[in-house]
Amino acid sequence: MSGEFLLDTNAVIALLDGEMALRELVADSPRLLLSIVVLGELYHGAQNSRLYDDNITRIENLILTSTLLYCDKGTAWEYGIIKKYLRSTGRPLPENDIWLAALARQYDLVLMTRDKHFQEIERLNVSSW
Repeated sequence: MSGEFLLDTNAVIALLDGEMALRELVADSPRLLLSIVVLGELYHGAQNSRLYDDNITRIENLILTSTLLYCDKGTAWEYGIIKKYLRSTGRPLPENDIWLAALARQYDLVLMTRDKHFQEIERLNVSSW
């Protein structure tokens, strides 16, 4: 999967909102990769939204055009390594972001995000738009 993009929640929202810079960056990617962790964050956001029905529809349509990545034993291994490192440096990250970074490292993916704190993680390919 090397060279493919794994989208953080902020990237998915930007893509759904039609941000052209991001659309152009991911246009050549053979598939859109979405983690189950980000999917949970999207559903949570929809639950708290005034536009519940519209947002659920957008999420469901996104799922139809995406490849979902699930956490497994390899993800858990990477999670443990990343969390230990972050704790040793005194720079904790949100739990969901650690899981997302673990998936990106496990499959050698480029994590597409605007969150700068991902740069704290060693051997993680991060890109922004």
